[in-house]
Amino acid sequence: MKVLITGATSGIGEALAKRYAQQHDVIACGRDEQKLKELEDSQGQGRIKGLSFDVTELEAIKSATTDIGELDLVVLNAGNCEYVDDARHFDSALFERVITINLLSLGYCLEALLPKLKSGAHLAIVSSSVTYLPLTRSEAYGASKSGATYLAKCLAVDLKDIDVSVIHPGFVKTPLTDNNDFPMPMAVSAEQAAEYMYKGLQKRRKEIHFPKRFTFILKLLRVLPWPLWRKIAKGMVR
Repeated sequence: MKVLITGATSGIGEALAKRYAQQHDVIACGRDEQKLKELEDSQGQGRIKGLSFDVTELEAIKSATTDIGELDLVVLNAGNCEYVDDARHFDSALFERVITINLLSLGYCLEALLPKLKSGAHLAIVSSSVTYLPLTRSEAYGASKSGATYLAKCLAVDLKDIDVSVIHPGFVKTPLTDNNDFPMPMAVSAEQAAEYMYKGLQKRRKEIHFPKRFTFILKLLRVLPWPLWRKIAKGMVR
């Protein structure tokens, strides 16, 4: 099986690439060529091949992936997170950055990579459990990930010969979340996240969410009336 993973130079993507490389051939994608080389060398046996491109540049994606042949699984994992600290003075540049890398880049990757997924193949889009509830400071990140979830679910309807999974992680300890200035309840390691994802993808689950003790709480809170949740969420505002 041939697997392509974007955002594979750190965090969940790197851990997932290593997990799949135990049994499959992996194309690990990212912008950092040195990190990709280190990832290739870490596995031996040539099970991981690095591919460098920027997911926000359509022509770069097409050029880099021209010769990779048919794929069995594509995991669109690349993303970023920035928070809106002052909604009253909205930062449109921050909003654009987050929407571009977390949502628009999915469209670019889909245009370049969907033709390479053979019939019966599998597509996975990494969203976030932030989509379950509107949370403080999440105007940009939450909007981008909600769009990613909706996109994945629409593709699951329209792609007749390809299975589609959407992934909703809770908090995961990565270099990206090391920048968070708030507690991350029930956070898991990148390796644990990769294992959750690997097992869910092996079963071709339509939605993969973890850790379930955290995501079930969010799903339960989601059924609260909006005025009640708004009151609770306002209590979280710094």
